[in-house]
Amino acid sequence: MESTTRDGGDPPDLEAQTPKSPPPAHRPSGDSISNDPTLRPVRRSRTAKAYQPYTRGRQWTPGQEPGIDPHHPSAAQLALKATCEITVVEFSPTDMSMVYLDNSTLEDYLAKPKDQSVVCRWINVNGISWDVISAIGKAKRLHRLAIEDMINRKNRTKADWYTDHTYIVLPLQKLVHTHLPTNECSDSEDENTPGEEGKRRGKGMMSRIRNMLRYGKHNKSRKASLLKNNSGGSSDPVKRLDTGGSGSSESSGHIRTLQQYHGGPNKERTEFMEKYSALANKSLAVAVEQVSIFLSSDNTVVSFFEQSAEDIETPIVSRLSSPETVLRRSSDASMIVQAIIDAIIDLAIPVATAYQDAVDELELNVLTEPSIGNTRPLYILTSEVSQFRSNIYPTINLVNALRDHKSEPMVPKHESDGHAGKFAASDVRISVLTRTYLADVEDHCTLIVENVDQMRRAADNMIDLIFNTIGAYQNESMKQLTLVTILFLPMSFLTVSLAISATPHQAKLSSTAIVDKTITNITGQGYFGMNFVWFDGVHNNSDAFFWEIAIPLVCVVLIWLMRDPVRRWMRKTKQRRGIRMSRKARIEKEKSR
Repeated sequence: MESTTRDGGDPPDLEAQTPKSPPPAHRPSGDSISNDPTLRPVRRSRTAKAYQPYTRGRQWTPGQEPGIDPHHPSAAQLALKATCEITVVEFSPTDMSMVYLDNSTLEDYLAKPKDQSVVCRWINVNGISWDVISAIGKAKRLHRLAIEDMINRKNRTKADWYTDHTYIVLPLQKLVHTHLPTNECSDSEDENTPGEEGKRRGKGMMSRIRNMLRYGKHNKSRKASLLKNNSGGSSDPVKRLDTGGSGSSESSGHIRTLQQYHGGPNKERTEFMEKYSALANKSLAVAVEQVSIFLSSDNTVVSFFEQSAEDIETPIVSRLSSPETVLRRSSDASMIVQAIIDAIIDLAIPVATAYQDAVDELELNVLTEPSIGNTRPLYILTSEVSQFRSNIYPTINLVNALRDHKSEPMVPKHESDGHAGKFAASDVRISVLTRTYLADVEDHCTLIVENVDQMRRAADNMIDLIFNTIGAYQNESMKQLTLVTILFLPMSFLTVSLAISATPHQAKLSSTAIVDKTITNITGQGYFGMNFVWFDGVHNNSDAFFWEIAIPLVCVVLIWLMRDPVRRWMRKTKQRRGIRMSRKARIEKEKSR
């Protein structure tokens, strides 16, 4: 028996139909409960259905219907509101036009028929709001599973293929400033941070205390600035957090740092890791957000950004403005997807460079002055670098999935059992030109991943070097203490023996009595409690004679014991001075450019 079809052969779209409410279950009372085998008695369950904070929303429960229907939203979806900035770019090899829309004007624009001269259309949305998602979902017939993944702000990097569109999701990582410096030359001041730190270190303890007090007053403001939005109008890949943003809602107007994106429900751990981040001393942080891209079979691309749409839109629109670019001449929607992914990977390059600089600074500190205090920043750096890599590496699989995709015609395939067969996987086309340029994106991802792997190995090796060096220093100290003990122990024993033999009447005593007499003399008799009564050096000189012998002897012994630490300190001071001078010369050279 074949299923009912519409329009002369198409099977019904079960996902588009409105699900009917199930009939209310009436539980009979009395003896009829035990007679009905379909009813079960109500039992208490120990299953925890959710754990605060709710990572998937308060309305989510295990076992519910997957996906979100744009025609029948829930109260949680209706509460998702934000002021979105929407840019529609329509172009062909001979013409290009741009339209700026907002939440109220988008639906009317989508209802208009597309101009016949338009070959490709790109709808770029900055902000996550349900009214925008619903309007685009209805107009483009987006799959309910893709809409659910887009609303959930943390998904794995993937590409889902549906009948007439493809859903692509991946994280965007970029370097941002945690606060504005006193003047606008932030980049040069950030470069001066290590050199200025060396200058402050040489100003004395009072200067350090003043700096600590001054920075302590701004700790709260700097910490709050991590949650502010970054500016979208700058072309600099290193963005700022506290220059204002476009999103007005809580969901799209605040950034998520790398620790917040991967962190669990323990907020104290996240705040601690952010406070002692490897980039915190440079007033930098890594912002992460989820990017959703829909590639439609009608040569249309729809992209959703939480707040960084302009960072991606500006360079792509600049390329589309020129009729000589490959992006404009091809007028291919899959090339727009490639350009978006490529721009997202390009924003991650400054992040890798910043972490490489942090690793280099820690490596200089470990090589010149290894201490146990360097292990904590190394651990935090390794954690951040691992999280950064976990966001980049799956993009390689995503690019390979796009390159390996083969489109198939949209015709139903009937199986031998007589039932209506399944449709082909998707008729979305990835052009040959796009596959060629996606290989370049894969190369960039691979280079970043290899660089990150090298940083992780370097951090692990530095931790091993610290403990090995400290262990070697401790062994050297124990060796020196052993030599001192070997040197002075016979002299002490000889002094006690001579003192015992210096008392004439002790020769007549037994060995036990000699020991008792010696202990008695040590505890209170003789000169300064010693076990002798007469000492020419003491009776013929004053008490200063002791210091005339002790001070030179102590100085000689200390110099002999401290020769290696003093030599290491002098070598360390010379090396660190050379590093500061080299860094200062490099910064001045970069300023003069």
